[in-house]
Amino acid sequence: MQFSTQHYHSSAPDREAESAGHQHLPLQLDPDFLTGRPQSVWIGNSTSSTTTLSTGAPQGCVLSPLLTHDCAAMHSLNHIKFADDTTVVSLISKNDESAYREEVQRLTAWCKANNLFLNMEKTKEMVVDFRRAQSDHSPLNMDRSNVEIVKSTKFLGVYLVEDLTWSLNTSSITKKAQQRLYFLQRLRKVHLPPPILATFYRGTIESVLGSCITAWFGNYTLLDCKTLQQIVRTAGKIIGVSLSSITDIYSTHCICKANSIVDDHTHPSHTLFSLLPSGKRCRSIRTHTTRLLNSFFLQAIRCLNRELN
Repeated sequence: MQFSTQHYHSSAPDREAESAGHQHLPLQLDPDFLTGRPQSVWIGNSTSSTTTLSTGAPQGCVLSPLLTHDCAAMHSLNHIKFADDTTVVSLISKNDESAYREEVQRLTAWCKANNLFLNMEKTKEMVVDFRRAQSDHSPLNMDRSNVEIVKSTKFLGVYLVEDLTWSLNTSSITKKAQQRLYFLQRLRKVHLPPPILATFYRGTIESVLGSCITAWFGNYTLLDCKTLQQIVRTAGKIIGVSLSSITDIYSTHCICKANSIVDDHTHPSHTLFSLLPSGKRCRSIRTHTTRLLNSFFLQAIRCLNRELN
């Protein structure tokens, strides 16, 4: 379930920080630094007028990228927080939703205690259920309103569908990439050299094609693959050079992500990439479904084994 919140008061952080054991003097320095500060924009020899701000954090400041929260899950659930968007993920077994619903109510209470307003119009719930005998799912109730159950949702730029197919996400990526192909054609008409066109392609089109590709490309359909490959082929004709296929882009991203997980011993999935006693191959993971077989971790293990060979 995706939460959408808005902050409407600034007194809670001091209270939360004091309860965490921080001293009073540093707490006074933060609001003094962040409120009533003059800010202007400087580009070349031009400087904008000065505006006094009391919200957010100044650009270039070490406090700007600092995002903290003290709402940890009590049950075996995941809280995924990205800026002001929070997602609760739960695996429900034997039709027991008590832990999931309790966690949602606890998060709702935490938002109220920390002066965060829940935007119910943007708060959605999606149920992934592959059981043969499916039953109706009773909606969640938050702030005296029922949370809308949707068949698809957009999560960090990726479209998720309740049946875990990716045609909707492919359509979104195709639309974005085709819009950028127009600008590539315009650059070609002004006779820019192929190296510059290739750089533009990698920065504006290939970056779109490769966005979160490790999460969804493994379970693509043949039609989705042809649609994305057609964009690569069209871009190659415009530039006049041979470009990496969509499958090669996926393999490259898989290997890079897998290597980063292997090198990071604190990563939650680090133990999935264990070497066999020979030290020449990674241990395979046993699967029972094609969906899991084509997921990122198993695909990444196969890519690493090909690299090791």
